[in-house]
Amino acid sequence: MTPAAAAAHAAQFDLAGRVALITGASRGLGAAIARGLARAGAEVVLNGRMAGTLEGEAARLRKEGHKVRTAPFDVTDLSAMTAAVQAVGPIDIVVHSAGNQHRLPLEEQTEEGWRSVIDTHLTAAWRLARLVVPGMKARRRGKIILIGSLASDFGRATIAPYASAKGGLKMLAKQLAVELAPFNIQSNAIGPGWFNTEINAALVKDPAWMETIRRRCPAGRYAEPDEIAGTAVFLSSAASDFVTGQMLYVDGGVTASMT
Repeated sequence: MTPAAAAAHAAQFDLAGRVALITGASRGLGAAIARGLARAGAEVVLNGRMAGTLEGEAARLRKEGHKVRTAPFDVTDLSAMTAAVQAVGPIDIVVHSAGNQHRLPLEEQTEEGWRSVIDTHLTAAWRLARLVVPGMKARRRGKIILIGSLASDFGRATIAPYASAKGGLKMLAKQLAVELAPFNIQSNAIGPGWFNTEINAALVKDPAWMETIRRRCPAGRYAEPDEIAGTAVFLSSAASDFVTGQMLYVDGGVTASMT
């Protein structure tokens, strides 16, 4: 490859000059995605509920020389979200990674738990899209990335609210893609498999569950959070300008396997 060809190839994935808002960015997959986008050149705006935790993550990125801002708010609080988006200014990339869980048998689940999970994952994504899309339309460019799950397609006992929300996110990504494609705005979802994050800490400690992972996942292991970053960079970059309405699984082969 010639130097000019190499430079052109690299430019496809260059996010310099882009502003990316990542919800749930204080830890886990959200933090890993923020690191990936920052290292690709984007100015990242980290969202989470705890300002102190966000500042710690922001400090680590600034130490690497990246442009970082923080926007602490609860994604279920519409007024706080609206004020934060307005304060950030033009946003080129949105990644909705904020999430929670409510693992209980169906008959023990509560209305409050259901609403908390649906509002955090699905309603917040819809609200965020409504807030950022007008500016994206005006600039005729934008990237919306929603974080789904294996539960977007597969059920599992005790996670009805979570699976319902993640299935909804898959369809929301498709709906936004169809509606926004004429404005050069791409909407996609990432479907993480089993990642070694805080939300899965209890499962990682369960020997029976880890044996299930080794049997069910062709890669035979949990992924580390940074292994999701490349997919997020791709979907945020010019390299994916003709990719929209898709769910890209990062799952070690789980969705490809019948075992």
